[in-house]
Amino acid sequence: MISLKSLNAAQKEAVQYDGGPHIIIAGAGSGKTKVLTYKVAFLIDSGYETDSILALTFTNKAANEMKDRIRELVGVKANSIWMGTFHSIFARILRIEAKKINFGSNFSIYDTEDSLSLVENIMQDFNLEIEGLTANSVRHRISFMKNHMVLPDEFRKKHVHSFRDEKIADVFSEYQKRLVENNSMDFDDLLLKPIELFNAHPAVHQKYRKKFCYLLVDEFQDTNKAQYELLKMLVTREGKIAVVGDDAQSIYSWRGANLGNMLDFEKDFPRHKVFKLEQNYRSTKMILKAADSVIKYNKDQMLKTLWTENDTGEQLTIIKCADEKDEAYQIAKCIKHDVTKKKIALKDFVILYRTNAQSRALEDVLRREKIPYVIVGGVEFYKRKEVKDLIAYLRVIANQRDEESLLRIMNFPQRGIGTTTVKRMIAFARKHELTLFDTMSRVFEVIDIKERIQKNVKQFKILLDKYTMLKDKLSVGELSRALVDELGLLRIFKEENTPESISRWENINELLSALTEFSNANKEAKLEDFLEEVSLIADIDMYQGEKNAVTLMTMHSAKGLEFPVVFVSGCEEEIFPLSNRFNSDASVDEERRLFYVALTRAKKKVYISHARSRYRFGEVAYQSRSRFIDEIDPSTYSEINGGIGRKAAHRKSKKEIYYEYFEKVDYEDFSQENIMLRPGSRVMHEKFGLGKVIDVSGSGDMLKATVNFEGNNLKQLMLKFARLKVL
Repeated sequence: MISLKSLNAAQKEAVQYDGGPHIIIAGAGSGKTKVLTYKVAFLIDSGYETDSILALTFTNKAANEMKDRIRELVGVKANSIWMGTFHSIFARILRIEAKKINFGSNFSIYDTEDSLSLVENIMQDFNLEIEGLTANSVRHRISFMKNHMVLPDEFRKKHVHSFRDEKIADVFSEYQKRLVENNSMDFDDLLLKPIELFNAHPAVHQKYRKKFCYLLVDEFQDTNKAQYELLKMLVTREGKIAVVGDDAQSIYSWRGANLGNMLDFEKDFPRHKVFKLEQNYRSTKMILKAADSVIKYNKDQMLKTLWTENDTGEQLTIIKCADEKDEAYQIAKCIKHDVTKKKIALKDFVILYRTNAQSRALEDVLRREKIPYVIVGGVEFYKRKEVKDLIAYLRVIANQRDEESLLRIMNFPQRGIGTTTVKRMIAFARKHELTLFDTMSRVFEVIDIKERIQKNVKQFKILLDKYTMLKDKLSVGELSRALVDELGLLRIFKEENTPESISRWENINELLSALTEFSNANKEAKLEDFLEEVSLIADIDMYQGEKNAVTLMTMHSAKGLEFPVVFVSGCEEEIFPLSNRFNSDASVDEERRLFYVALTRAKKKVYISHARSRYRFGEVAYQSRSRFIDEIDPSTYSEINGGIGRKAAHRKSKKEIYYEYFEKVDYEDFSQENIMLRPGSRVMHEKFGLGKVIDVSGSGDMLKATVNFEGNNLKQLMLKFARLKVL
């Protein structure tokens, strides 16, 4: 038997319980991952078959770490546990059972960007132009409804109250129809389709209900309606289910998470048992006292009292700043001080913010001061254009019905197949009830397409057919390298010989390496397996925390992580809590839970900053500090003035201000200040999408860029407000 000596009494009791449904309320830093790890290992030691245990997590990173720890306890038996995210586990089941719900087992999984592209194409086909109704807002509405298990017919019956709603219903219906036609599912379908499968095929439902003798769920407070429905469908009569969660850390209602599931669990499983993990192993007494004093303002809580044997620790520091630039300078100043005086490593710092837009001022100052940093979020590796382009090729090779991926690569690299040609081919496909892929074989029948272009389409189809045939004969690594060679991608990027093209060349090589590693790790792996893994990677899964650099991330991304020193920035009303003018008490409660999560990421020290003014929506807005600061127990913090009170600062030279704010310290430069915007740079804009910089003019706050976005959409943008991401 495995040793449980390292567990405290409450942890040990939760691990050893095997009497039926139970809920483990795990406070921040109370060792819930350890409890889950030991519980799975204990079940295996107790005689449960490893492949009868289903353990569901919320990130691939958490699943992989937990599986590694279980392997250390019970050995290679851990390999056959069904452990992963809800989406990855049910995607696995759907691959096996796809034909029963009229999908091919090679179905594509659409990420948010793919779903948005499909919505955009549908809105264009419908000539849908309503003021304020963007493709992104429609996609978000569709996802929100699906998260709440509302499909097009029900949406039309119960949620259409205006002309705008009618048009959204039309797009929603067509969106679901095209997903089926494309043999594709979006993230929400990976939860809805298993429910559909189980309801339509009772024998399949019973097969998996019998298979899984024990269910374990991490972060239960963040489950949505569909996830909870699936859990209830799979629990056996014996009720062998253990859910772990903390109502004080429920922060995802905006994507469908339902805190009520924790309360419903008690009703749905009346004979359940409750375990509470209240000893915190992460934070100091001071941090814990501060966090606890804030979260107590929330109503409807599951009562628990967190305590720790850790040191009392330092008080929190609240920094009053003049504006967002001053806030960034003050944070940089604190980092430099702690590095030199306290010998803290750069990787021990994290700067948290409520929205991604807040990172701009922080990045500017960190680059200027040569403080290395890494951002969790932004344009992740698998979302970079050239990477997505190559993956689109692989998706079409795996699934010829995937129209969105085929449209993406139709003219990449350029082969003279323009927008007009594609529209004519799509019209032909719709008229003759063909897929776009099959239409390419009959392109000579499509009228008004020049013979030269018809030949280009035919050659493109021959290339795709060739690799479709080779798909099961070559390894994933060999197939992708042969494809890249034939397309000449590396040669094209190398011949361009610009910093951007060299970066793209490196990214393609990195992707090829990832494909080869995937092949080598599993000789039996199929192309579909790699594509599924890539589709389900989240930005936090890519975070390693090994580079000696300050980490920047949103507070939501920080969930489940810990750092010695935490900066909680932008603590002002309408930023954090986020614009509360029209918010309900419930949404303010969730913002307060997010603040609690931010504070409890810290092991040793917390800095909280707020600015008197900051640029918002293109103009200066005067801010009042967050109510959450006023809710902190005054005995747990001290306040310092940053730029506020420095009346003469505007008359000083930049050099004088620099020396006033900073000590001179040498840092390794990770070349982040070389990421400059220049003509030829490729950029991403949250509204206009991908673009290429044509011209840069002006200086300082008046710096402007002329950008040609996809679709020949030319825009001149003030860089101070544009929030462009250089790719």
